[in-house]
Amino acid sequence: MKKTIEKKYLLPFALVTVMFLLWGLANNMTDTLLAAFKRIMYMSDTQTSLIQMSFYGAYFVIALPAALFIKKYSFKAGIILGLLLYAGGAILFLPAAKVESYAFYLVAIYIMASGCSVLETTANPYIMSMGSAETATRRLNIAQSFNPIGSILGILMSKYFILDNISLDSVSGTYACLGVVLLVILVVMLFSKMPSGKDESKNGSQGTFGRLVGNKQYIFGVIAQFFYVGAQIGVWSYTIRIVMQELGILEFEASTLYLVSIVGFCLSRFLYTYLMKWFAPNRLLVFGGITSALCTAVVVLGQGTGWFMVVALILISFFMSLMFPTIYGIALSSIITGEHPDDTKIGASGLIMAILGGALLTPLQGMVSDASSIYTSYLVPLLCFVVVTIYGIYSLKTTPKPTAQ
Repeated sequence: MKKTIEKKYLLPFALVTVMFLLWGLANNMTDTLLAAFKRIMYMSDTQTSLIQMSFYGAYFVIALPAALFIKKYSFKAGIILGLLLYAGGAILFLPAAKVESYAFYLVAIYIMASGCSVLETTANPYIMSMGSAETATRRLNIAQSFNPIGSILGILMSKYFILDNISLDSVSGTYACLGVVLLVILVVMLFSKMPSGKDESKNGSQGTFGRLVGNKQYIFGVIAQFFYVGAQIGVWSYTIRIVMQELGILEFEASTLYLVSIVGFCLSRFLYTYLMKWFAPNRLLVFGGITSALCTAVVVLGQGTGWFMVVALILISFFMSLMFPTIYGIALSSIITGEHPDDTKIGASGLIMAILGGALLTPLQGMVSDASSIYTSYLVPLLCFVVVTIYGIYSLKTTPKPTAQ
């Protein structure tokens, strides 16, 4: 079996893996903002879901321009640009607090998320390129395992600096401090020696889109990714709210159980990555899809069951943790191992654009919650997990003799 990470790539791999931690931090700090703004500005679930629409909508808009940028320049240039936008958006939270404008906050979130979009579009294929294509999916799962560590840090920051004393000043001050830290990391990256990953191919993007559309494994992967992200963001966006309602506690206490779910997400991603030594990624994807759907069904039907339902809610995170990198790896591997591997960077942008699912499906879940109940709204992620499971089954049928990586 080929080495997952070759010695010459250890330092670049470690530096790029830090980016996975950073956007995980942003993702989950944003999730807690829904509960914060609902309290501060007395908003409905539909109104607070505009936060997720701004955040994940930016992913859709920026991913393709980001791919074209790194195709023209380099992966390192993409990381620098991403960090700059991420830091700028976070620092803009300060003037947003001064004018007390929700719209201003949404603009700041959009700019910050644009940076995260550039980082994800860059870092995922960069990690996959650092070694053999045979071990690319496992290598990506290792890097992605550090993403929920960032999520944990984001929840802790939100818990102790935002939710403990909810106000616009606590929200903005926390994000501004994060922006300063990002600028320091940006300087470190500027002076670090990294493989450029510059596209030396003389072929333009002509024909790339046609080839990608004709790649069924890839296109179905983009669709599955859309629904997975919608499920993940929907589950996490309303976890604090549903725990508060089910256990009769406030945001600060409920955020502890949200943190438990993210820790489970983190640990299970390491476990899934370990299991890929013996089980093909697509088989584990089917298992994760089925178990996540079953736990989500318990949430839909479990109103009033207290801890039984809350445990099922936490277990969703445990079972779904492998989905993003595994769908990404399966879909992109169909390009890397094909006749036109130079299509990879543009193909990667499509899988990041699929994060639009978080922008569209979370408001849909919010509308279902306002119209019916927060429990019924979990039908949305339930249906999403069904789509992911179908993709895993499709991958099993179309990949000849899948082997563990």
